[in-house]
Amino acid sequence: MTNLPGILVVDDEPRSVEALLRILEDDFEVFTATSARQAEDILAREWIQVLLCDQRMPEMSGIAFCARVREQWPAVVRIIISGYTDSSDIIDAINEGGIYQYITKPWHPEELTLKIKNAVELFQLQRENEQLGIELRLKPDSLEQSVAERRRVLQERFDWDLGIVRGADSVMNQVCFRVRQVAPFDVNVVIQGETGTGKELCARALHYNSLRKNAPFVAENCGAVPDDLLASELFGHKRGAFTGANEDRTGLFEIADGGTIFLDEIGDVSPAFQVKLLRVLQEGEIRPLGSNTRRRVNVRVICATNRDLEQEVAAGRFREDLFYRLANFVIHLPALRHRPGDIEPLAHAILHEQMALLGKSVKGFTREALDQFRQYSWPGNVRELQNEIKRMLVLAQHNELSADLISSKLLLNASADDELVLQELMSVCGHSGTLKDRIEQVEAQILKETLVRLRWNKTRAAEELGLSRVGLRGKLERYGLEKNGAQLVTAESQVNR
Repeated sequence: MTNLPGILVVDDEPRSVEALLRILEDDFEVFTATSARQAEDILAREWIQVLLCDQRMPEMSGIAFCARVREQWPAVVRIIISGYTDSSDIIDAINEGGIYQYITKPWHPEELTLKIKNAVELFQLQRENEQLGIELRLKPDSLEQSVAERRRVLQERFDWDLGIVRGADSVMNQVCFRVRQVAPFDVNVVIQGETGTGKELCARALHYNSLRKNAPFVAENCGAVPDDLLASELFGHKRGAFTGANEDRTGLFEIADGGTIFLDEIGDVSPAFQVKLLRVLQEGEIRPLGSNTRRRVNVRVICATNRDLEQEVAAGRFREDLFYRLANFVIHLPALRHRPGDIEPLAHAILHEQMALLGKSVKGFTREALDQFRQYSWPGNVRELQNEIKRMLVLAQHNELSADLISSKLLLNASADDELVLQELMSVCGHSGTLKDRIEQVEAQILKETLVRLRWNKTRAAEELGLSRVGLRGKLERYGLEKNGAQLVTAESQVNR
């Protein structure tokens, strides 16, 4: 019996199943099936939270199977994975199978793992929402009070200046200052930063500290979504506008009227859709697909991207006029690897949050575990740190989270930088000779690099290296370093002279 979330992988190709199993088994309890019948047996007896299903299978399509799962196990979060990107397939998957996400091949292991972790969180939120609905039905008179309290909590949670965890000299101090400056003003904002740096958190902070804080905040991920589907999501559609449009749908721009719409991965939208979005921003109107009627909307647009939009404009991949419509103000979020002083306070804050969510308490981290955190580059940024700590807490059997709970991937990557340094060191000093001779090789190389960089200014070189001019001169003579040609004689040859 394990405390890891249950994931069911369904694919008729055994190699695909094995590949997914290797990627996911560290973070999830993975069940596998090569047919719909096997998958249904597993769903009937196991606690499955997320279904990851291939689209093209001989017995039935992934969409058809997801539709069946939707009827019998509606709480299971359904994900389709496919090498086909036909927009009609994607629309059918959403309408018929009620899928959470449509992932196209080839997929990246880290991104796939992150998406499934997000699906697990969605499953948990759905259960909490069901419980809340039951409580509200039992106590309808408390609904208004609950909504007011929720707004108060949101306001406090997204107080960016007070709520963001950081060290005393963090680079995030300047970011917080910028957010505090721009939040009250009704201007569009572009948030730039790597995946997992907290761009949506920043967007919510801008909304909940603005004059629109009591109006809706809605979000849409624009990455890798076909234009027709994205237009339907943002602008809405009329029944019969396209195959699978069985009823009218209100778009997110209209839902957000008076509030804020957050468009994530805006740098990934196609040039054709950029034109549609520009028209909406210029005219303040949207037209649902299949409708001849335009509707006025008043929204603040906040966008996020992991790309440099100015470079995208220069390269001709992003419209300049749209950029200036969106980027009244640009906020850059630094990667976690550029915030080494924030890692420890962030880890403690995340652990406190996860203990409350999981109902499990520990005293904290061992120093070795925190040191490993600081050595890792965190390509997934704060989101990856959060997932790692949650995993450690689930697996913990003692009062402290120790380094042996850290996932093997993180430990291997944490030592990668040390391995690179060692390789570079060995390339300089070689693989033979006494320890003294090999250390002198490294010293000679450092002297040469410093002098060349400082254009043979020996005074500056001596100051930088912490040597006297006489000491520097002696070392240059010892290693045969001269300005003309910058001759470098090996330490071993110098010792034997």
